[in-house]
Amino acid sequence: MLVPSLNAVRAVISPDRELRRAIRNIFGFWPGNIYPYKLAFRHKSASREFIHGTKVSNERLEYLGDAVLSAVVADFLFKKYPSREEGFLTDMRAKLVSRAQLNKLSVKMGVEQLILASPDINNQARSMSGDAFEAFIGALYLDRGYHYARKVIIHRIINTHFDLEALENTEVNFKSRLIEWSQREKKAVAFKVVEEVGNGHGKQYVVEVRVDNEPVCSARDYSIKGAEKIAAEKVCSKLEIEKQHPAPVAIPVG
Repeated sequence: MLVPSLNAVRAVISPDRELRRAIRNIFGFWPGNIYPYKLAFRHKSASREFIHGTKVSNERLEYLGDAVLSAVVADFLFKKYPSREEGFLTDMRAKLVSRAQLNKLSVKMGVEQLILASPDINNQARSMSGDAFEAFIGALYLDRGYHYARKVIIHRIINTHFDLEALENTEVNFKSRLIEWSQREKKAVAFKVVEEVGNGHGKQYVVEVRVDNEPVCSARDYSIKGAEKIAAEKVCSKLEIEKQHPAPVAIPVG
């Protein structure tokens, strides 16, 4: 006689059983601590709870998930392409974790349906789906640890939803697109390293993009070039620059 796991039992009796089952159906595992997942899908527009005077939303988890996702994808690509140069690996990682890509994945996998947001948000938050996807990765890391998160990201996300060969052949240069837009709109765009995190091989750079000297978006990566690319992609999404020149995305498998 098979004895059900504790997490499977929770999925039946827990008041959050619908969310637990949704995570099981989408990502293939039963969550343990459900709280970080509930937080991961709470957009700031739906934040009502306060801790030490701060509204609780998925923004902190998004920050954590971004770092975990970037590290896992970097490790995956490094091992998959042992003879390719740093520039190729940086470009591939940027394509895999781009905001447009994460938005598309969130919709395709059904993650978007789990997001709790204000009904007034409408289309004001174009990156809401991708943000929630990153926040989920942060929740997964807190619940199950890095190695389990790595397994889910590689087997349930990359191997299932990406055609890497097709992705290699797509050309997406968001930095050039942003600069072209700035010249066309007569805007001043600047990339600035605002923080360095860690030491040695694990060192990461935080790059901030400013438009007319106003901070718009920031991103972190293991190279300044990579952080600039990711930050530029975020700015293009936020300012809807990609609407004018749609960014190609990877061809989904299946």
